Amino acid sequence: MAAVKAFAVLRQSLTRWHQWSGARLAPLRVSRRNILGLSFRSGEKGSDLGALGHLSPFSPQWSTGSRLGTGTVWRPSRCYSSTAEAAAAKAEDDSFLQWFLLLIPATAFGLGTWQVQRRKWKLKLIAELESRIMAEPIPLPADPLELKNLEYRPVKVRGHFDHSKELYMMPRTKVDPAREARDAGRISSSMESGAYVVTPFHCSDLGVTILVNRGFVPKKKVSPETRQKGQVLGEVDLVGIVRLTETRKPFVPENSPEQNHWHYRDLEAMAKITGADPIFIDADFKSTIPGGPIGGQTRVTLRNEHMQYIITWYGLCAATSYLWFQKFVRRTPGV
Repeated sequence: MAAVKAFAVLRQSLTRWHQWSGARLAPLRVSRRNILGLSFRSGEKGSDLGALGHLSPFSPQWSTGSRLGTGTVWRPSRCYSSTAEAAAAKAEDDSFLQWFLLLIPATAFGLGTWQVQRRKWKLKLIAELESRIMAEPIPLPADPLELKNLEYRPVKVRGHFDHSKELYMMPRTKVDPAREARDAGRISSSMESGAYVVTPFHCSDLGVTILVNRGFVPKKKVSPETRQKGQVLGEVDLVGIVRLTETRKPFVPENSPEQNHWHYRDLEAMAKITGADPIFIDADFKSTIPGGPIGGQTRVTLRNEHMQYIITWYGLCAATSYLWFQKFVRRTPGV
């Protein structure tokens, strides 16, 4: 009897274990059915899912809503449609990114081409200024309006200086092309600081008074008492370069007429202080006399760095075009 009772208890335990394990493994069976991208629905009792193994994917029964056996219905899983939508969205994003990034080399190419045109214009301007400065001096026009088209053009005048009304443009350094070329690239420069001496000059043949930049003096000789030998007296013939008025550039201090410190050429203000006409010339180097200002202080060099910009923009265009080709045409991984 004891053996019969033990067998009954063992049988009851096995039955409960089978029921419990069946309930626990049911989701796993559903997951296993969905792995193939299909979902099944049990219909009548006794339906056989094994019938799926006898169907070909190309058979008429292999379609949405087909029944397998006696009530088993399969439907395609939604994972395929979700994957297709994600792929379409990714393709659309890649297409936008492809054409957007193409703007970088296209813009760089356009800027490089623009710099080519700018360089041509700058070289033409430099050649024009050099030809003006090397031209033969002409008499100073009686009409001041004609001077607007004569900047950097040599003119000749005759008259005398009024040293009692000197103006000082400072700080300035002496124009010395040889030394500037020698010091190019150095961190420190040995150029001495000083001032330009601007003196009213009464033109005897025209009856007008103009302003003449006589040239550079060191800082220790700005005061007229330190250079009495250089103060020209009487009538002289003078050749100078026509200069027009300047506008104050950024970071340049304002002029100080009270202290007689001028940082840029404001011809109207200078003419008002001295009683001269707003006409300004730079005296040439031949006007220099011992003990006086050093003439020829006209800077005609213009910055021409367009070749560097051309190399920069075209180089950027080439580099970004190569990366774009590797990324979107050759589809190189990692680019």
